[in-house]
Amino acid sequence: MEMMYVEDCCEILDSMRVPITASDREEGEYPYYGANGIQDYVADYIFDDELVLLAEDGGNFGSKERPIAYRVSGKCWVNNHAHVLKPKVGLNVDYLCYSLMFYKVDGMINGATRQKLTQAAMCKMKIPLRTLEEQSHIVDELNRIVKIKKLRQLELEILDNLIQARFVEMFGDPKLNDKGWNAGIISDYYEVKGGKRIPKGMGYADGATAHPYLRATDMKNETILDDDIHYIDEEVYEHIKRYTVKSGDIYLTNVGVNLGMAGVIPEKYDGANLTENAVKLVPKTEKVIDGVFFAHYINSPGIQDYINERKMSVGVPKLAIFRIETMPLLLPPMDIQMQFIEFHKQVNKLKLATSPQTTLAA
Repeated sequence: MEMMYVEDCCEILDSMRVPITASDREEGEYPYYGANGIQDYVADYIFDDELVLLAEDGGNFGSKERPIAYRVSGKCWVNNHAHVLKPKVGLNVDYLCYSLMFYKVDGMINGATRQKLTQAAMCKMKIPLRTLEEQSHIVDELNRIVKIKKLRQLELEILDNLIQARFVEMFGDPKLNDKGWNAGIISDYYEVKGGKRIPKGMGYADGATAHPYLRATDMKNETILDDDIHYIDEEVYEHIKRYTVKSGDIYLTNVGVNLGMAGVIPEKYDGANLTENAVKLVPKTEKVIDGVFFAHYINSPGIQDYINERKMSVGVPKLAIFRIETMPLLLPPMDIQMQFIEFHKQVNKLKLATSPQTTLAA
């Protein structure tokens, strides 16, 4: 199929971008966009058009679920972390966006820790050359898929709410312990150990190795997401080999915007290295609490309130290890925990059948 370069089919409006520091932004009605979407709302705008924004640095490069390009329409402000593209005559703006959302940028980006797609590299990206009629047909089909995915996502949220409602029904509010369960604090039963950052001057491996490096962004849905796992080579591993996890360990993110998310380390990531933005909870005694129950317990609204009340919010949000160690821990009888686990398992089967799997591509 014949292809066309982005620089030939788009006006590149990067020179019009203006970054504004958070302290200098005047609050207003216009969206202020960055690499991955809206960052804020400001009082003025610099664009008023149908555009596609493509991440320059800090984007979701390599992800199969999180796009690197998105559509904007109307009055807005864009900072210098996103390229600004306006399609020329003969190019459908939605077709352009779909073509770039999950573009394989392997070999096009540079930077070990903060990857960057330069304007020169972006200009040489290629998209299929099609007639406007063909473009419109593709856009209509992809819009239909997006609608289905959104409906399925709504179904998943309903199932998540069902699990949460069952948890509260069985165990009450963990913060109040209104059902009178035996209780203690986390440090009575678990050792809390931090992860380790990649040493300065070193970075991720170019491809898969024997050493996965689990980041906070990989930690979601009470497990580890597989879509964008990063790896380290043997040299980096030797520097941080003491900071690994075992299958069944509980992780808890304790730095950044996703602070407070807990889950269970799957068997396939036994021995993986752990980011400095999360801790692992390792049992001290014989098993008194199931890992799946424990993760859901931490993610419950009552404990999330507890975490939010105790996190340090100045600058990057952080939750100190000693605050995790003193977190209240309820100890319902194991047979009751297992009733919840069985319910959780059955609902997860429904979630698996419902989960949208389609990856968008033009």
